[in-house]
Amino acid sequence: MSTPRPRHSFQTDDPSLEPIAKKVQAGKRLSFDDGLTLYRSGDILAVGWMANLVRERMHGDVAYFNVNRHINPTNVCMASCRLCAFGRKKGEADTYTMALEEAWETAGQGLTEAVTEFHIVGGLHPDLPFEYFMDLVRGLKERYPKVHIKAFTMVEISFLAKIGKMSIPEAIERMKAAGVDSCPGGGAEIFADRVRHIICDHKIDGGEWLETARLLHKAGLRSNATMLYGHIENDEDRVDHLLKLREVQDDTGGFQTFIPLSFHPDNTALGHLPKSSGMTDIRQIAVSRLLLDNFSHIKSYWQMVTPKMAQISLRFGADDIDGTVVEEKIYHDAGANTPQGLRRQDLVRLITEAGRIPFERDTLYRAVTRSEDSFTVAV
Repeated sequence: MSTPRPRHSFQTDDPSLEPIAKKVQAGKRLSFDDGLTLYRSGDILAVGWMANLVRERMHGDVAYFNVNRHINPTNVCMASCRLCAFGRKKGEADTYTMALEEAWETAGQGLTEAVTEFHIVGGLHPDLPFEYFMDLVRGLKERYPKVHIKAFTMVEISFLAKIGKMSIPEAIERMKAAGVDSCPGGGAEIFADRVRHIICDHKIDGGEWLETARLLHKAGLRSNATMLYGHIENDEDRVDHLLKLREVQDDTGGFQTFIPLSFHPDNTALGHLPKSSGMTDIRQIAVSRLLLDNFSHIKSYWQMVTPKMAQISLRFGADDIDGTVVEEKIYHDAGANTPQGLRRQDLVRLITEAGRIPFERDTLYRAVTRSEDSFTVAV
């Protein structure tokens, strides 16, 4: 980690930010009302200055990325979430479900750059048995023993426990035994019941998502956390979501990274809504960094906000821009026009051009040293 460079003093034309800046500079925790003020301030540069101060205090000039592969084993889903363009009902013409051999072969197609992580999420398929998912993980672990398996959101874990007729703690232990190393943070959306009933009322509620995360962390697995923004939520909903995550992190310490996800309305039941602006994306990154003082990492997911905005966000609180991805289906089905994947050298260039120092990490943020077709993780 590099030493933060000298900086100019805090400046703003919004007096309401001045007491918040004093808290940030003193390392004090921000309140709910502080969060509302940050969302509503017109001085985005001052908000960004504070977020960058915290980001450089924690990480200096380092910016993280990884070489990963997304695997979406099925798009068949029992839920009918209005926010989703990926899921399909059983029997629809464009459904797919990977046979296990197909999934294992697909994973191998991403190993040309020595992938360090498989990121696995998919639909809630009504007919696939619990063991299909465990066999999927076991087969990946047998074939690619060095690759970290980040699989199954809190929504999926709850669903897997239900179809397997077991408790969530038992399902988690079975996942661990199969080879799951950590879990992604999707499905959190917005915790507020008012919003959740409209955009994703077929999923577990916000309290169940948070409780599943607690159980996962207490079982020894780490996870990410997300928030889907830019649809029908308001500023109060966003702050509430962030502070509920902060409360769980105080309790478990099990969240590795927070990932704000910009809503893409195309091809969804909410297609009449506008897409988020660059200003909204940058503000969300910055406010997340300032409120989530107990999260080590804030990710700017380039697939959602574009590689260009991900670069800028490295000066507004983000310290991570995700990875190569290789093939991503969920957000592209919802209209994302970003590339399906980037090469390792593309990520290095994006970070370097932003004036940051590229740091290739594994899923647990350990340093990765690589040759052309292999890698070593610092442990």
